[in-house]
Amino acid sequence: MAPSTRVPLSVLDLVPRSQGMTPAQAIEESVALAREVDGLGYHRFWMAEHHGSETFMSSATSLLLGHVAHHTSRIRLGSGGVMLPNHSPLMVAEYYGTLATIHGDRFDLGLGRAPGTDPMTAAALSRSSGHLPDFAAEVAQLQKYLGDPPTLTGGRGQVRALPGEGTHVPLWMLGSSTGGAQVAAALGLPFSFASHFAPDQLREALMVYRDRFRADAATAQVERPTTMAGVNVLVAPSQEEADHLFTTAQLMAIRIRSGQPAPLDPPVESLAAVVPAELLPMAQAHQAVRAVGTPEVVVERLEEFVAEHELDELIVTTYTFDPELRRRSYRLLAEAWGLG
Repeated sequence: MAPSTRVPLSVLDLVPRSQGMTPAQAIEESVALAREVDGLGYHRFWMAEHHGSETFMSSATSLLLGHVAHHTSRIRLGSGGVMLPNHSPLMVAEYYGTLATIHGDRFDLGLGRAPGTDPMTAAALSRSSGHLPDFAAEVAQLQKYLGDPPTLTGGRGQVRALPGEGTHVPLWMLGSSTGGAQVAAALGLPFSFASHFAPDQLREALMVYRDRFRADAATAQVERPTTMAGVNVLVAPSQEEADHLFTTAQLMAIRIRSGQPAPLDPPVESLAAVVPAELLPMAQAHQAVRAVGTPEVVVERLEEFVAEHELDELIVTTYTFDPELRRRSYRLLAEAWGLG
């Protein structure tokens, strides 16, 4: 019997800000979205770390997740992800251990190697190189901090995450290339691939992860390769409206790829009328993994994607200029997917 393609659906949110919107309003809209998808039956609500961006207000991810936790009750919350080269493992363990201490077992800790920003801001943030061996060692150290309390000799000689130790916050490895796949496999961790913005190495990364997965690693958290992948989604009552609304996401991608980030633009009738021809391919390359259209069209595309890559879960992200239409998209998808 073929495995089900109706896998759990999760939501990735970067606290996008539309033109004319203040940072505080963008955060309020993301909290409203979290409340919405909590009630709709989505599995996780993840927020991703970005810095120095006019587009995304998600730099202080752990603070945002704590705020969202106060406004939701069921959905799992997490980082998608924390860019570990920007932080010490001890501080990350303290932040997420504190969240778990306050709110219980509702948090996931997704970890990535990218800086999540431009080179100048990355230099101001950077604490470590992000090279694979260093990164893997820091992930293992972070897991140790969140694990069982150490055996102390006279109460001295140990570095401890307090609060944090004993919370066992689940770790996920994130990746947009085969590097993250190698670390996830070697450490026996679940793996989430960023195919919503970096689709080119999806197939290769999943193959590397599955072929090299070590369930016997001391750090292993899952017994078998466990995969999730990102998809750009926009659902509307008609294909025409969905395509029109999706131009906001396409303009966002073009701005980011061309080094001109800005708050989200309103949708346009024709991308070709407002974007130079040489920049148009950027949106297609950046957002090749997408499902845009009516609920039936989007569900069919998502099921095909799950079956093609044998995924255990999908994480979807939606950008609209009007936040209410973003919430509507998630409502339509939840109903069509059978969540609840």
